[in-house]
Amino acid sequence: MEQTMTVDTPAGPMQTFVVLPARDEPAAALIVVQEAFGVNSHIRNVCRRLAAEGYAAFAPELFHRLGDGVDLPYDDFAKVMPAFVTLTNEQLLADMSAALAAARAHPRVDPGRVGVIGFCVGGFAAFLAAERTDVKAAVAFYGGGIVHERPGIALKPLLADVDGIQSPVLLVFGSQDQSIPGTDIDAIQESLANAGKPHTIVVMPEGGHGFACDERAAYHQASADEAWRITFEWLDRHLRQSGHC
Repeated sequence: MEQTMTVDTPAGPMQTFVVLPARDEPAAALIVVQEAFGVNSHIRNVCRRLAAEGYAAFAPELFHRLGDGVDLPYDDFAKVMPAFVTLTNEQLLADMSAALAAARAHPRVDPGRVGVIGFCVGGFAAFLAAERTDVKAAVAFYGGGIVHERPGIALKPLLADVDGIQSPVLLVFGSQDQSIPGTDIDAIQESLANAGKPHTIVVMPEGGHGFACDERAAYHQASADEAWRITFEWLDRHLRQSGHC
């Protein structure tokens, strides 16, 4: 069951793509946080994949301040940057908080089992949500900018605030990702371990940035399949079953 709902945010209405699982009882839910390219066909397919596994999926349009339905090309980052550079930590937090509230209020969602999963800038946002909201679980696929500030990007690094994390976090990276070096992954691991935060870090040896997106040149099917297998096993433990312990 697919629908689009309008979520109220402090900056105005935010269109959100929703896919519900086939079963009628209240389900665990995930806020699906887009890449830098918008809520496009890939993100909608991620929502469908999650719903097929029994999760309600909600994908908010983070570029709603620029208009509805922003969908940017994978092969021309010059067209992406004007939208990408408008994002701030505060905007992401406001939008995710609004999406979380809307998901919890949905009659087909168990409000005690709502998590977040994000990709690329959405992975950054998922880590931010783990630090600053009460999500039940957070999954971040190749989230950049967590460790170091990036020139020309308004988003600020997140490692200084890991003490705020209250839920388990799964981070998925590719060792071939030139934008997230192994030293950054090590720094994240060290920071979370020193803070005593529940976390799992998985590195796909053959994966580059965006390896799980079958619409990008970087797609690596074996890495994507394994990453999704790990993700669904992890979500089953930390989100689906968490309301029934």
